Amino acid sequence: MPRAAVSERIVREVRLEPDDNRRLARLCGRFDENLRRIEERLGVEIRNRGNDFRILGDAAGAVRAEGLLKEMYQLAVDDPLTPEQVHLLLQSTALTAASSMVVCGPDAVAIRTRRGMVRGRGANQQQYLQAILTHDINFGIGPAGTGKTYLAVAAAVEALERGQVRRIILVRPAVEAGERLGFLPGDMAQKVDPYLRPLFDALQDLLGPEKVERLMERGQIEVAPLAFMRGRTLNEAFIILDEAQNTTIEQMKMFLTRLGFGSTTVITGDTTQVDLPRQVTSGLRHAESVLNEITGISFTYFTSQDVVRHPLVQRIVDAYARGVDGGDGSV
Repeated sequence: MPRAAVSERIVREVRLEPDDNRRLARLCGRFDENLRRIEERLGVEIRNRGNDFRILGDAAGAVRAEGLLKEMYQLAVDDPLTPEQVHLLLQSTALTAASSMVVCGPDAVAIRTRRGMVRGRGANQQQYLQAILTHDINFGIGPAGTGKTYLAVAAAVEALERGQVRRIILVRPAVEAGERLGFLPGDMAQKVDPYLRPLFDALQDLLGPEKVERLMERGQIEVAPLAFMRGRTLNEAFIILDEAQNTTIEQMKMFLTRLGFGSTTVITGDTTQVDLPRQVTSGLRHAESVLNEITGISFTYFTSQDVVRHPLVQRIVDAYARGVDGGDGSV
């Protein structure tokens, strides 16, 4: 377990109230696994006798651990904390400590959906949500697991339910299908379903499968292969282009010029995961260089520190960034 220098170590004592042995057990986890996870991630030592906790570590880590224990105790009222919850709480406190840009409390950007409030975790997600609310074209660029697609879908759902747009349009390049899309069985939605599954998963999580199906039947949610967007003008719509790193320069230009009045566009992608032939320039990479100074277009960049999936995902992203993939950044 990483430890700070002895000269920098402090002791903080905290009492969690009210006393509740079952709640305390939910907080600590089986064999105190939640406490050990906090120790490992924050570089502190935690000892407790009942609800009295003693935290030993550097000043920043000890303060973060104290706040985390209090938050976890509040969440452990009825149910045990899952490993995912503990990870997300640790990730959130790490992001908060890393940047003073994070807005907390009532001023934090939040998306209201039928499944509850969706809030950005950390500075980059908060900036991303704020940009979507204030810009017509938004780019979210970064590694897998950083929430860029889920937050875009949440913003689209809120805009539709508030009547700010008339429809949601989901777009994704089907690189593997190429020109053979027409030979795949089923209707258009079924043809592109494998490529749009992450977007559908987010929609169903936020709205429920039945609601998503009804909205699709009414044309308020539309799936569209990127190649079929040419010639359209999209008014009063919330358009999401996912996996944009797999667009060509020509496709990206075509897509961006579909924007109509009253519409919002979000483009998400990971420039380290390009599936295009090596001699073809990614439209997302090109857009970064030619559009980054245009007023009305926002760019939000995510890093491995924003990953909200399993802790190993963050380590995998960092490993590839260090050149484990061969040095060219592509996989």
